[in-house]
Amino acid sequence: MIIQILQIIAAIATVLTGLISLFKPESITGFTGLRPEGGRGITEIRSILGGLFIVLGVFPLVVNSPVAYMMLGVTYLGIGLVRAVSMFVDKSVVQSNVISLVVEIVFGIILVISL
Repeated sequence: MIIQILQIIAAIATVLTGLISLFKPESITGFTGLRPEGGRGITEIRSILGGLFIVLGVFPLVVNSPVAYMMLGVTYLGIGLVRAVSMFVDKSVVQSNVISLVVEIVFGIILVISL
């Protein structure tokens, strides 16, 4: 039961991340390092960090399937793997990247656990 609650919280947090990116794309600059330059940059943040994250989080909540939660978890683990490698390759071991990596690993593990 606790795992299911944590999975729902992770999905909702994913949606909230997407909503912030969709409606306030300029607000993510400080945390992500991404700077929306012109209409194209803002559209990219709104569509990928906004739209994609909203759909990734809403889908498991709507279909209420362990496989959907697992897919969200695999997505987080994939993002975390690439981030971990990139942090060293790009010499970007900074607080915001470490926080993101920890969240991605924790959410990933919680979401792939199926009971």
